[in-house]
Amino acid sequence: MFSSAIDPQAATRGARLLPAGVTWDNFVSVIDDGGFGHYLRNSVLVALGTVLASSVVALLAAVAVSRFRFRFRKSMLVLILMVQMVPLEALVIPLFLQMRNLNMLNSLLGLTIVYLAFALPFAIWTLRGFVAAVPVELEEAAYLDGASWGRMFWKILVPLVAPGVVATSVFSFITAWNEFIFALTFLQQSSKYTVPIGLQKFFGENTTDWGAVMAASTIITLPVLVFFVLVQRNLSSGLTAGSVKG
Repeated sequence: MFSSAIDPQAATRGARLLPAGVTWDNFVSVIDDGGFGHYLRNSVLVALGTVLASSVVALLAAVAVSRFRFRFRKSMLVLILMVQMVPLEALVIPLFLQMRNLNMLNSLLGLTIVYLAFALPFAIWTLRGFVAAVPVELEEAAYLDGASWGRMFWKILVPLVAPGVVATSVFSFITAWNEFIFALTFLQQSSKYTVPIGLQKFFGENTTDWGAVMAASTIITLPVLVFFVLVQRNLSSGLTAGSVKG
């Protein structure tokens, strides 16, 4: 992808691995003429908003279903799993009508809320295993030492389930960063477009600017790589820690 992005003959390169030359015109064209920097900013806002909101809500919900016993608890867990089984395409029209009634079409906040709804079931179910793996005796000891529930939550529980929060954050980030169907349906102004829609601009009806497509694809990949580099240490431990118990 990067080789094609810097190749001045990207459209006719064939199966050649190395570029015929090196040019940065495709990147300049994508950022300056294609307005891709603006799309990147929109995607970063939506993705980070989804990650932060899903982490907080999912952690609180996971604590509720793991530590407390209440009526219809198991039914709610089954319902959370059922949400994951519904195809996204089946929800486009109902969600579009609902967002229209709420006056949240063409809104990055509205799109973030939709992504949050799809990220939460997986995040809650995954974090439930991490919370269940934390011994209750640790919380009871904190109570005996005079710690409040809030202090116990932030000082004891959150550090222990941090790998799980990181693992679910990666899923939420990828969900919001790569999603195309809802973004295309809900966003109606180019100033609100995210990177998947911005990438579509380089595909013409009869021709495709492959140099620009590959340059834009490379730019889209960079934030994901940076995010993985920042969380990879916790991610590697978090992928297995939640399966120990619960």
